[in-house]
Amino acid sequence: MSGMIERLPLWPTLPDLFGWVEGGLPGAHMAVGTHGIRIEEHLADETYVLRAELPGIDPAQDVEITVTEGVLTLRAERGEETKEKQRTEFRYGTFTRSVRLPAGAKGEEATAEYKDGVLTITVPVPEAKADTRTIPVRRG
Repeated sequence: MSGMIERLPLWPTLPDLFGWVEGGLPGAHMAVGTHGIRIEEHLADETYVLRAELPGIDPAQDVEITVTEGVLTLRAERGEETKEKQRTEFRYGTFTRSVRLPAGAKGEEATAEYKDGVLTITVPVPEAKADTRTIPVRRG
């Protein structure tokens, strides 16, 4: 044995593996050329809250939030360029994420706030009140 690690055929290299993780899971429904957005979501006090990690963007120009048929879609674009004496580096891309809102969510009343690289979207979800009704029985 020579002491060297032999690469197995079809085994991904480390950069390939990280690219796959950043690009999302295979079979995920995203458009070509887009990347996923990391989110956390919870439902509390009749409010659905979604927090999305979007550092380095201008929310007024680079973010679009839509609600269609109970699905909230978040789309963001980033274009960043760094110039130094001997080199220039840039990163850009389109990011998208769609989530199904809880039943009864009022998407038309959603609000959004961007602070410290995190976009927070809140959507009211009033608790459904079940009406109780007594049904009289007639004699036939």
